[in-house]
Amino acid sequence: MRNEIFVLDASVIVKWFSNETNSEKAREIRDMFVNGDILIVCPDLILYEITNALRYANALNENDVKDAVESLYNIEIDIIVPTKEVMRKSIEFAKEFNITVYDAVYISLSEILNVKLVTADEKLIRACKNHDYIISLTKF
Repeated sequence: MRNEIFVLDASVIVKWFSNETNSEKAREIRDMFVNGDILIVCPDLILYEITNALRYANALNENDVKDAVESLYNIEIDIIVPTKEVMRKSIEFAKEFNITVYDAVYISLSEILNVKLVTADEKLIRACKNHDYIISLTKF
């Protein structure tokens, strides 16, 4: 698995900073990245989604949220601005699977890069059950 690339969505990365179901599994992925065993790529909207989710997390105060966001910059995940191709594909997936464009961007990026999207969003997994690029955090 060394140097294999994965797209992670916010449902996985938020678990790095919380103690909820499968947080330990999410942190294992983070540790694999930090140790150089895998590469992580995310669309730039991940920063907004994570910051917003953490802002509303009851267990975190303002400084905790700031520290969490800063740590994302410090570990240097590859943040990608979606291309026109990614956005076109996202619109198609949003319609096809009846999901948000936000969720579709992660799927589009994974398909265009030909890598797996890891998500803890079971609703997304069910909606896209026939899509080859999505894997559940629980099955990583």
